[in-house]
Amino acid sequence: MDGGSGNDDIFDSILMADERFRGEGYREGFERGTRRGLQTGRKHGATHGAKLSAEISFYYGFAITWKCLLQHNTDAKSRKRMKTLEALLDLTQNPHFDDPRAERLQEEVEKLRAKFRQGCRGVEPIPAAFVQEAGFTLDRSPVHLRTNT
Repeated sequence: MDGGSGNDDIFDSILMADERFRGEGYREGFERGTRRGLQTGRKHGATHGAKLSAEISFYYGFAITWKCLLQHNTDAKSRKRMKTLEALLDLTQNPHFDDPRAERLQEEVEKLRAKFRQGCRGVEPIPAAFVQEAGFTLDRSPVHLRTNT
């Protein structure tokens, strides 16, 4: 009888080892996947944050440049353009752009893009060439850098 009890213990330890290794494998795989997911997420966030930052900086530079070019013009049309450019500058300074978790970030970016398109209409035809040279597009989607440079 003593021999049967020893065999049961060995058999039980083999069955328990299978369950234990399966559990350890799951935990190890989960931890590794979590780390890899966080690394990928950080990289993805940094890439998109950099693109958004470049886009906002472009709008800021555009508005400053045109504001300097139009500052000595006193006609009504130029004053209206200056107002639009000042509104564009104000939007580029939006504090929501500093917080990637801001709930209204996408809305604020869309407002900025719309104001930029409005600013381009006010100072046509030069901005289209200016924008194209900089490597940006003016469609409704986010501004993308050209890939065929």
